[in-house]
Amino acid sequence: MKFADLGLSDELLKSVLDAGYDTPTPIQAQAIPAVLMMKDLIGIAQTGTGKTAGFVLPMIDILAHGRRRALMPRSLILEPTRELAAQVAENFEKYGKNHDLKMALLIGGVQMGDQVKALQDGVDVLIATPGRLMDLFERGKILLTGCDLLVIDEADRMLDMGFIPDIETICSKLPAQRQTLLFSATMPPPIKKLADKFLTNPKYIEVARPASNNANIAQFKVSTTSRGKREVLRHLLRTDNVSTAIIFANRKTTVRELAKSLQRHGFSAGEIHGDMDQSARNAELQKFKDGVISILCASDVAARGLDVKGVSHVFNFDTPWHPDDYVHRIGRTGRGGATGRAFTLVSSEDAEAIANVEKLTGGKIPELKVEIDKSEDRPARTERKRREEPAEERSERPERTERRGGRKARDEQPREERARDERPREERAVRQERPARSERAARPDYNPDYREDRRQQPSEPPSKPGEWNGPIPGFLNVSALAD
Repeated sequence: MKFADLGLSDELLKSVLDAGYDTPTPIQAQAIPAVLMMKDLIGIAQTGTGKTAGFVLPMIDILAHGRRRALMPRSLILEPTRELAAQVAENFEKYGKNHDLKMALLIGGVQMGDQVKALQDGVDVLIATPGRLMDLFERGKILLTGCDLLVIDEADRMLDMGFIPDIETICSKLPAQRQTLLFSATMPPPIKKLADKFLTNPKYIEVARPASNNANIAQFKVSTTSRGKREVLRHLLRTDNVSTAIIFANRKTTVRELAKSLQRHGFSAGEIHGDMDQSARNAELQKFKDGVISILCASDVAARGLDVKGVSHVFNFDTPWHPDDYVHRIGRTGRGGATGRAFTLVSSEDAEAIANVEKLTGGKIPELKVEIDKSEDRPARTERKRREEPAEERSERPERTERRGGRKARDEQPREERARDERPREERAVRQERPARSERAARPDYNPDYREDRRQQPSEPPSKPGEWNGPIPGFLNVSALAD
C-alpha cells in the first residue's frame, strides 16, 4: 500500500514524497482513512511506529477547508511534554508546506506574549501542553467553543504526569459535537475510562500488543552495584560500537551528575531534564540531533515520542520506576525499521523494578556479563597531566607549600638553624613587662580587694559647677544594691 491509496490530497502527497516517504506504516494505513471519514479513533501502537503522522496528515486535509477566527482555534492537539509538542509542530510545518494553515504552539518555559498574539491572529492548529493551555484559558486569552477536532496524544503519559483532571476539564469546554482522536502506547484502566467518557463509538486500532517490545531492538540487562554503574556504563560506551546514545536516569540530579562525569572522562555528552528552561532544553536537543554531542543524558522528559534519527543505543542507568516507561525509553532506538541496542544497568536496589518490567513485557531480558579493564577507565582531565610527568621532573618542582611560604617549608629547616631560646623559664619571664603574680603580692601597697574598694568609694565632689555628682550612668551602683 502507498500513501496515494489512502485518500490524501495531491498537495499533501507531494509534501510526503518530498519528505522521503511513500509507504505508510501499519498504524498510518489504518488511521488515516478513519480520520478522513470524521470518525473518533483509539490508536494503540508502540512508540516509534509513526502514529504522529497518522493524525497530522489527515488533519491537514480536513483543515484545508475552513476559516480561522481570532482566539478560537479550529483544532487542538494535547501533548504531555514540551518536546513532544515541538516535534508535532515540526511535522505540521514539514507536511503542511503546500497548505495555507496557521499553527500556534502553547508550551511552558517561554514568554506568553508571542503565543497570545498568535491566538489573536487566529490559528487552524493549536498544539499545547495542558498546563499552559489551562493558564491561558483562565486568563480569558483563548476560547475553545470553535474547536471541532481534538487529539489526545501519549494518553498514558498524560496519566503518569497527573494531567487527566486537566484533560477532563478541557474536554468539557469543547463542543459536544466534535471528532476526538486518542493515541497511546498502552491502555491502562484510567485511559479506557477517559475514552469511554469522551469518545463516541470510536474505531479501535491496535497494531501491536500493549507494552510489547520492538523486535528490532536487542535488549540486555547488566548486573552491577550502585557504585559500579558509572564504570560499567563507560565500558559499554567504549566497547559496544556506540555512535549515538541516550542515557536515561530516574532523577534529575543523577542526570546532571552523570553528564558531568562522562565529560570528565572524555565523552561528548549533554543533558536534558525538567529543571532546565525550554531554550536550554531545545539547544541541547538540537546539538544532539546535529551531532555536536553524541551522548544525551536524559530524564523521562525525553522518553516519549522524541524522534531522533540514528540513535544506536539506549542505556537505562536506572531501571524505570514505572514499567511502561521501559518500553518508551528503549523505543528511542530501532526506529523506522532500523536496529538498535538497549542496556539496563541493574543493581540490588533495582531488583523489584526490573521484575515488573519483565512481567509487563512478557519475558526475561537476557543478562550480559561485563569484564572491565580498569587501566583504560581513567578520567581525561587536565589535573592528570602532572601525574603523567616523569618522576625526575616532578622532583624538581617545588612543593606547593614551599611556593606559598607555607608551614611545611619552615618545618623542613634543620633543627640547629632554628632560633631557640635555651634560657630557663624563670629567666625568660623577666622579659615580660607585667610582673609575675607573686611579685605583685609582695608589694606593700598591694590590696587584693582593690576593685571592690574602688567601687564602694563615694562619688568625688564636682570640681566645676554643673558637673554630675551621682553614679556614672551605665555602671553598677553597688552601694544602692547594698541598701
